[in-house]
Amino acid sequence: MAEHTRSSITIEASPAEVMAVISDFARYPEWTGEVKQAEILSKDAAGRAEQVRLVLDAGAIKDDHTLAYTWIGDHEVRWSLVKSQMLRALDGAYVLAPLDGGTRTEVTYSLTVDVKIPMLGMIKRKAEKVIIDRALSGLKKRVES
Repeated sequence: MAEHTRSSITIEASPAEVMAVISDFARYPEWTGEVKQAEILSKDAAGRAEQVRLVLDAGAIKDDHTLAYTWIGDHEVRWSLVKSQMLRALDGAYVLAPLDGGTRTEVTYSLTVDVKIPMLGMIKRKAEKVIIDRALSGLKKRVES
């Protein structure tokens, strides 16, 4: 089983407000930093994104990839790689836990990345940590603004 990196942050908003930002892929370029373009390719019966094409520019890693999303209730979304130029695997999840009666939310982000080029495990984990930390801080800033 592949190793994964995980981190959490508390956001001063309800889980529904947080999930609204997470699911609004068209606006990712406004707050994620690395995502330069996002295009929903298909939606599920509930109207949520099922496949999304993302154009990434994260310095050393530039990629155009497609992710498949699975929505689990109102508090969890998971994704996995469909196709990519640079990545062999990209599996992740946002899990939201309501706090203080739902006025705050603990967001846990887990991520596993495997690139097609050889890379030491510790360098991959560091890259995952940077991606997660940037995503969580960007999400918090976006939701709370």
